[in-house]
Amino acid sequence: MLAQRTLKSITRAVGVGMHSGQKVELTLRPAPPDTGIVFRRVDLAQPVEIAVRPDSVSDTRMASTISAGGRPDAPKVQTIEHLMSACCGLGLDNLVIDITADEVPILDGSAASFVYLLQSAGVEVQKVPKRFIRVKQTVEVRQGEGKRLMWARLEPYHGFKLSFEIDFDHPAVDATGQRVVFDMGSGRYKRDIARARTFGFTKDVELMRSRGLTLGGSMDNAIVVDDSRVLNADGLRYDDEFAKHKILDAIGDLFNAGHPMLAHYVAYKSGHALNNLLLRALFERPEAWEWASFDDAALAPPGLAELAPAW
Repeated sequence: MLAQRTLKSITRAVGVGMHSGQKVELTLRPAPPDTGIVFRRVDLAQPVEIAVRPDSVSDTRMASTISAGGRPDAPKVQTIEHLMSACCGLGLDNLVIDITADEVPILDGSAASFVYLLQSAGVEVQKVPKRFIRVKQTVEVRQGEGKRLMWARLEPYHGFKLSFEIDFDHPAVDATGQRVVFDMGSGRYKRDIARARTFGFTKDVELMRSRGLTLGGSMDNAIVVDDSRVLNADGLRYDDEFAKHKILDAIGDLFNAGHPMLAHYVAYKSGHALNNLLLRALFERPEAWEWASFDDAALAPPGLAELAPAW
């Protein structure tokens, strides 16, 4: 059987929020089968639990934010995408995450630190089948026209593959690969995707900070680009790091479905908002998807059973 997975032990991390600049502590705890990924705001007088689901997403400006009941005025957790990406990349299904502020720490700006944390806690195989969302019919969402056009779609696929193309019309980005195809069944998430960092442009920083955003951002947790070049002394981690970070984000955004997907995600200039619209469009069409599990792991898509070895 291809089974659900959780952590073997509790693990913790301390950092600052990318947008809030606040110090925050995460405590990641094992959870029973069928719990899913649940954040718990333990800094509040009465702790509030927020389960990760498409309708929990209440804001997609600059990051994916979830809130209780999906209400914008309810307790929230911002910038969950990198941690969600790591959970999906390691095949984790069930986790309770205690958090002491309203934003997940940015750490190094990628998913690599979260991968390390989760792996150091160990992976526990649970005696319940892992449940996938299998896409049966193509679903697509589009926004804008001409140069402003962006789109994303989910196609049927026996596995989980992502194809992403960016187009920033910027010398530093143009010099790198702008299209990436990644198959989760390759088992190379940790090596090929997890280390890709978020990025920002110096021309946008002042405006964003005037709006209370990126207060915790620095070259320690982001690729910073001026009008012509990457300013980080160590350069890029991958030749196509910009596009790979978009793949990393998309993996996290799609895992907001609450379960891993069997689908091919194809996107052009998509982001958090369009990714969430795509999930909602999928679930508005019951005929376009179905539940899937594998009583015999050998029948699962190649590689998925080995995503997160239990050690």
